[in-house]
Amino acid sequence: MTQQALSITYQPPGQFEETRYEKIHNVVFDNSVDGSKVVAAEIAALIRDKQQKNETCVLGLATGSSPIKVYEELVRLHKDDGLSFKNVVTFNLDEYYPMPKESIHSYHYFMHQHLFDHIDINPKNIHIPDGTVSKEKLIDYCIGYDEKIASYGGIDFQLLGIGRTGHIGFNEPGSHINSGTRYVTLDPLTRSDAAPGFSGIENVPRAAITMGIKTILQSKRIVLLAWGNAKAPIVKRTVEGKMTSDVPATYLQKHLNTTFVLDEEASMDLTRIKTPWLVKDCQWDNDLIKKSVVWLSDRTEKSILKLTEKDYNAHGMSGLMAQEGDPYHINIKVFNQIQHTITGWPGGKPHADDTYRPERAQPYPKRVLIFSPHPDDDVISMGGTLDRLVEQGHEVHVAYQTSGSIAVSDEQALKYARIIQTYQPDNAHLHKIIKDLQTKEKPYEDSLPVRKLKAQIRRQEAISALTYLKVPLSQIHFLDMPFYETGAIKKKPLSTEDIVLVQNIIAQVKPHQIFAAGDLADPHGTHKVCLDAIYKSIDHLKQKDFMQDCRVWLYRGAWHEWDVPQIDMAVPMSPDQVLKKRKAIFYHETQKDGVMFQGNDPREFWVRAEDRNHQTAEKYHKLGLADYAAIEAFKRYYF
Repeated sequence: MTQQALSITYQPPGQFEETRYEKIHNVVFDNSVDGSKVVAAEIAALIRDKQQKNETCVLGLATGSSPIKVYEELVRLHKDDGLSFKNVVTFNLDEYYPMPKESIHSYHYFMHQHLFDHIDINPKNIHIPDGTVSKEKLIDYCIGYDEKIASYGGIDFQLLGIGRTGHIGFNEPGSHINSGTRYVTLDPLTRSDAAPGFSGIENVPRAAITMGIKTILQSKRIVLLAWGNAKAPIVKRTVEGKMTSDVPATYLQKHLNTTFVLDEEASMDLTRIKTPWLVKDCQWDNDLIKKSVVWLSDRTEKSILKLTEKDYNAHGMSGLMAQEGDPYHINIKVFNQIQHTITGWPGGKPHADDTYRPERAQPYPKRVLIFSPHPDDDVISMGGTLDRLVEQGHEVHVAYQTSGSIAVSDEQALKYARIIQTYQPDNAHLHKIIKDLQTKEKPYEDSLPVRKLKAQIRRQEAISALTYLKVPLSQIHFLDMPFYETGAIKKKPLSTEDIVLVQNIIAQVKPHQIFAAGDLADPHGTHKVCLDAIYKSIDHLKQKDFMQDCRVWLYRGAWHEWDVPQIDMAVPMSPDQVLKKRKAIFYHETQKDGVMFQGNDPREFWVRAEDRNHQTAEKYHKLGLADYAAIEAFKRYYF
């Protein structure tokens, strides 16, 4: 399923057919880092080829989280391998309007921060739409932008991302295939996605200047990047759906040299990935059998044990019966596998037969280490399981990887500072904090004293929640990983110092179980960085004796859950336990009622968590299993 390597020269899509469903050439990588490196290598090869021919290389560039790793790799190639950008001319896709260049929200700022300030490109060769052009001059300016591109012979390589509305650049639904660079208004969903970086949707510009569809399609080569499961639905619509202005990215179906570069999560809805038996003969291993039977149950709205030979034949699964025999035996096999994931003993049931249980009976009690990227992910994502582990006598440690300080609003911090000030009116340190909060010019750029106050607020909320769940103070750990502590949205790269902190807590606890956040919806976000630190630490420590008896379980964050076929352990919760988990979440008061990083779901975290846990229980019940109030799910990581 996963393509590990990709040649620099892609086969033109006009000569390529992955399946009868797909209309755009695409390749899938294990992760965004691998995919980004290959794309950067293609760009570097193009630049060098043009240099040898004494020609200019014209690049069309995108912004947003998707291309960041490509830019990081290009910078590395410049610094380590001598890749020069002196023959490169760039044209950016878009810019908010109005938007001054010096704003931290401008794409001018973004591009210099991530690429231009770190390479040897001639500043005169950089072209980014100007968000300060007067409205009276906008039409002429946009025409001039396209003319400037044409004067260089067009774009040699255009890099794209894709929005959840299907926009490329800021060509929102309704954009015409013959559109050029122009002024556009932004879709509410696009503005909602941008809201966290602007301190709320009310601060997101309502308009932009964007390169048009026609301008993009005139590029000689187009590569679109899509990372994370949030992009999976729109990737499927774009690659497999009909060409329509409702999804502007589908216009890329007309381009004869376009490739979508995806990670596994972004590709998961493609027919050949999600239901490969519908497009080709399959090698039916255990994972694919389980995946297909769960899909068939959902598709037919029947429980697993009610599926018939007719159901299998009618849905392209005759090959499975040819290999495995009677559907009844297939049904029983898959039903038992899913049933065996259910356990009320997430740490293992002592003195019990654990042959078909997800966790070992021994040793008991276990030392359990729960990693939480932010100071609330533990109770939001696995609060019921955490509670169960404590109640069942295990030694539960919780390690908060970052302070979470940036998610405390200035209003909340000011409230706490003023409360303290009533008891310490002469405290000069508090006076400075209050002044810093009241005079701050840039959102999310906190002074060190403000950052420390916000971190303490999050820390005390976490302690209160765990104290409620009866976790001893000596077993609550705050790592404050340095990559996060910038006082701004942009974080530093993961460093050895970060990884050592994670290694040390693992070596200190010597856990029999590790729980970690496997939420990769944002491949460049804090959860991903924290998980990478855990993986690197485990890889370093895995030869140690204590790691030979350790199992690693991954939980999801507040936005997504594992699909049923992916779940290796399902921990059911009673209605009382659901309420107890809710109360633990409530201790994180600053993350309620207008939380700063709400994401795409306007509901509060406790509502999302309960709904997700309820839906997982519903899925199990529809498959023919017991009817629980809620289920928390985990996937095992093998190292």
